Amino acid sequence: QVPVVDLSCPDEELVARTVVKASEDWGVFQVVNHGIPTELIQRLQKVGREFFELPEAEKRSCAREAGSVEGYGRRIELDIKKRKGIVDQIYLSTWPPSSVNYRYWPKSPPDYREVNEEYARHVKTLSEKIMEWLSEGLGLGREAIKEVNGCWYVMNINHYPPYPHSDSFNGLEPHTDINGLTLIITNEIPGLQVFKDDHWIEVEYIPSAIIVNIGDQIMMLSNGKYKNVLHKTTVDKEKTRMSWPVLVSPTYDMVVGPLPELTSEDDPPKFKPIAYKDYVHNKITFLKNKS
Repeated sequence: QVPVVDLSCPDEELVARTVVKASEDWGVFQVVNHGIPTELIQRLQKVGREFFELPEAEKRSCAREAGSVEGYGRRIELDIKKRKGIVDQIYLSTWPPSSVNYRYWPKSPPDYREVNEEYARHVKTLSEKIMEWLSEGLGLGREAIKEVNGCWYVMNINHYPPYPHSDSFNGLEPHTDINGLTLIITNEIPGLQVFKDDHWIEVEYIPSAIIVNIGDQIMMLSNGKYKNVLHKTTVDKEKTRMSWPVLVSPTYDMVVGPLPELTSEDDPPKFKPIAYKDYVHNKITFLKNKS
């Protein structure tokens, strides 16, 4: 099973070691007793469900525009031959303040913005703590990873409608996260699977737990010490599956490569430094050509 880390443990060094080991061995773990109020998580899920229950025309008032990563849109159309299903999504930048564009934020339900902004504040605090532990696990100062990867936060909702022939489909194809760190809440419908030891493993649903994925950028920063977990999602036959990831990444202009302190003649860099925007472009182009 995917490791579960109890953040209420009074021994912070033990917690940090557990997070580091899970990141080395799995590239994914769940955190419980993380300090984000259960009631806030329930409100976040409620307003997300209510938004996706709106008529399509109303959701389109937040539609993603060409060239923007933000807004509402439909990611994948049904394609039986390629085993792809439907995912409705909304992306909203929440940090830094200069990146926030309320043009894309839903006006309905009326408390959508308030709830999402409160959750964004909590999850930023949690993600920074995790990045501090990961930095220390590399023998570096607490700020090392955060200074590169903790610059841009995007909140996302994935909405997977039920599909009767869901055995034929993935919601999202197998992939690693393009960003550095992803913190995910899901509803009670299972569907997230991670790849380890040549097997797909279902991530257990734990109410109010947060799933943490290590993505490509932290894998590169650590010179491969931390794994970028390969994962996919499945679609349920009868019930809607939803997830609420927060994507933590460098800014587009940030150049990312192995941290210099981690490389030497005996342990040379495994990755070439590259601007995040170029990495994103290259990977998206590769995935499009692959599909």
